[in-house]
Amino acid sequence: MAKALSESDLSRFQRDGFLFPVPAIGAIEAAALYRRLADHEAEHGPLPQKMRQKVHLLFTGFADLVRNEAILEAVEDVIGPDILVWGTNLFIKDPRDPAFVSWHQDSTYWGLEPPDLVTAWVALSDVPVESGAMKFIPGSHTRGQLAHHDTFDENNLLTRGQSLDMDESRAVPAPLTRGEMSLHDVRLAHASSANETGERRVGIAIRCIPPHVRQTEGRTSATLVRGRDDFGHFDPEPRPTADMTPDAVAAHEAAMSERFANLYADAETRPV
Repeated sequence: MAKALSESDLSRFQRDGFLFPVPAIGAIEAAALYRRLADHEAEHGPLPQKMRQKVHLLFTGFADLVRNEAILEAVEDVIGPDILVWGTNLFIKDPRDPAFVSWHQDSTYWGLEPPDLVTAWVALSDVPVESGAMKFIPGSHTRGQLAHHDTFDENNLLTRGQSLDMDESRAVPAPLTRGEMSLHDVRLAHASSANETGERRVGIAIRCIPPHVRQTEGRTSATLVRGRDDFGHFDPEPRPTADMTPDAVAAHEAAMSERFANLYADAETRPV
């Protein structure tokens, strides 16, 4: 029996490849995480792009978030009771920011087999359409893996600026209010435009897999957040004891070195 999603919700997810809005953490908790991030950046400067990935290894608030019961119950309804967090990504668009995300499938360079991954995208700010909310192509997850081309566009928030040609007229925008989330399949074509508003737009993507999924090349790490892992395909990740401790930064650096080796295995360009 489903724990958080209705049978209708699950049918829509299976048909369309996405579901929104889904209750997640509530506006108060989301605002607190938003403020903690803003306070850190006010003291230390903007969080580098590399540290916006696997951010749950660096900050206790995000480590708590990936273990949130409401989020995990919805994810469990989709992928089952044993859940690994394979990654997290902070997506930050400042006011009038040209940053965007091109049409793409998450599965393109991740090297996961089988491609059984769901992303829970949690809004830490309000995310109206004008702020660059995500948009989805319904049913595109059923088309298999599509060919992408890399652009390495400096304003593209994707690792390689990978891009698909999609019919924009079919796109469904997914605005969220602070504390809500969307769920989407790893092979769903999706994108987001630039932030045209005067407010910062912040969300965190939590990438969840069942433990039978494996990395096809090399070995990377993941965090067990629910149930058990009887497969051992991923190295376990330490939970931070405080924000940005030397141990946490070192663990994050090691995890990201493994991840980048996988993401950029055949790329001519890669981040330093």
